[in-house]
Amino acid sequence: MDHVTAIAYQEVVKKLESKFGEGLDLDAVVLIIGVQELGKGFKKFSKDEKMNLMHIAICTILEPYGYYKYSHEDEDGWPHFDKIENLPALGAKEQESLLKEAVIQYFEVNKYL
Repeated sequence: MDHVTAIAYQEVVKKLESKFGEGLDLDAVVLIIGVQELGKGFKKFSKDEKMNLMHIAICTILEPYGYYKYSHEDEDGWPHFDKIENLPALGAKEQESLLKEAVIQYFEVNKYL
């Protein structure tokens, strides 16, 4: 991850921490995006629901890259996506960089911060 991206990501995290508390890691940021995308507000989520929220977030933030496409909302109001293209084989650091870049883009486009 380049220096500019690292700084931009830290700015996103700082803004989120002012709303949600300190110490947010990438998983927490992804979970926050998932809750936002679900649109049902804050509530207690089960472990399975949290995994589904993270999946929603990953699909949402990678959709502009052409990996996923929104498909539909189910009867419970949860969004579903179709996989359009497989992610390239990435190492852990490259995967983290891609996700951080996508998080930055998500918040820039959606103006949630």
